[in-house]
Amino acid sequence: MGERAMKIIMLGAPGAGKGTQAKKIAEKYSIPHISTGDIFRANIKENTPLGAKVKGYMDEGLLVPDELVADLVVDRVDKDDCVNGYVLDGFPRTIPQAEALSNALDNKGQSIDFAIDVEVPDGNIVKRMSGRRACIGCGATYHLEFAPPIKEGHCDKCEGELILRDDDKAETVMKRLSVYHEQTMPLIEYYKKAGKLRIVDGTLDIDEVFNAIAEILEA
Repeated sequence: MGERAMKIIMLGAPGAGKGTQAKKIAEKYSIPHISTGDIFRANIKENTPLGAKVKGYMDEGLLVPDELVADLVVDRVDKDDCVNGYVLDGFPRTIPQAEALSNALDNKGQSIDFAIDVEVPDGNIVKRMSGRRACIGCGATYHLEFAPPIKEGHCDKCEGELILRDDDKAETVMKRLSVYHEQTMPLIEYYKKAGKLRIVDGTLDIDEVFNAIAEILEA
């Protein structure tokens, strides 16, 4: 792969499929897929000084401050497995987080190469999410349109009843989307100004979306 720059941030609304794409990028280019949740858990488990700080906030039910999250991310991307790059998924979510990350990377003479926005209209996301069904027995998931069960309302594997999870209900999805538009959409402008933004059409088939991303990374 040589010296090709692969420090990537994934942007996109909840349900746009950015997590799936992040995993595929990580596999194809042998770079780590980094989510803040994983970093939090690892640091808390290993009892690191940063982990102790995070645990303090979480135990009190408080949000972990942006600077601390950025420090944790930068600490993670300093590890040897990130030498050829990495895919950040779920961070930054807000402008202050993006600025904290930029500052922390600047201090190391580094910067993000691409912010890839997996763009999907809200209507598609609501339809996508509200079509999901989960088995209350074994947890298997289906989609009424894209991956329906053989027998309506019942799991192919264990015959359990299929339900629409609260998380996938249209009103919940709409609420999450409005938070996304308010907090995270400004990031698109932020990375556009920085010349890092690349947009892919997330309404396409999973493999087609991935091919579009690969073209950007290999250009």
